[in-house]
Amino acid sequence: MKVEFSKMHGLGNDFMVVDLVSQNASFLPEQVRCLADRHTGVGFDQLLLVEPPQSPDADFRFRIYNADGSEAEQCGNGARCFARFVHDHHLSPKRELRLETRGGAIVTRLCANDEVEVDMGVPRTAPAEIPFLADAPASVYALEVDDLRIDVTPVSIGNPHAVVFVDSVFDAPVAVLGAAIGRHPRFPDGANVGFCQIVDSGFARLRVFERGVGETRACGSGACAAAVAGQLTGRLGKRCKISLPGGKLRISWPGPGEVLTMTGAASHVYHGYIEL
Repeated sequence: MKVEFSKMHGLGNDFMVVDLVSQNASFLPEQVRCLADRHTGVGFDQLLLVEPPQSPDADFRFRIYNADGSEAEQCGNGARCFARFVHDHHLSPKRELRLETRGGAIVTRLCANDEVEVDMGVPRTAPAEIPFLADAPASVYALEVDDLRIDVTPVSIGNPHAVVFVDSVFDAPVAVLGAAIGRHPRFPDGANVGFCQIVDSGFARLRVFERGVGETRACGSGACAAAVAGQLTGRLGKRCKISLPGGKLRISWPGPGEVLTMTGAASHVYHGYIEL
């Protein structure tokens, strides 16, 4: 079976995007892993599927598969690419889309200069909603990781995150600690781990070790989680820029109980076909 796809990226976080509205296909975890291989496959951080909605209130269903074949709840950079893909492939005339995800509904809006704004929903910080195992709610928790005491701020942006504040992202042991924190037993579903360096109240640097992928050049939901953690701990303001290795994202969050908005680029790389 020949399947059409597009290769896209959001600040270097790259995706294979497949339209399952006008064509039929299915992907087993083993197939996803093979396609994600950067030597023998298409190569990507996540596979994004554009599907018909299950809810009458949504325009599309947005499904995300990590490079290891596991299904993810949310992907901020992917949501921007999803919206650009739908527009470029004339799947909808709307510039604003409501999308179903495993992590809840989100809204995307096409902006000028190939940017997309995404309403990522209301961030969740209650331990049970992340999920994170804790006796009582707090902004910061101490984890024992490889004989080290690491302070983390857990946040859900539809998917679980752990934010660690560091003096320098350039020196942070992202690969080692990211993997260890991400699979810590207090995160029963695992976690994406962000290492965040505060520059000032409106700007921070970030590197993210993504669950099921490894370190990526950008993580949209990770940038959102860092902005939330920064505000909850008094480090960042309500509007900030988060700089990742692949570029910058603008985050706006009025505060607890409010919807968080992320804005950034979404780029098309090439169009192709695969045989399944």
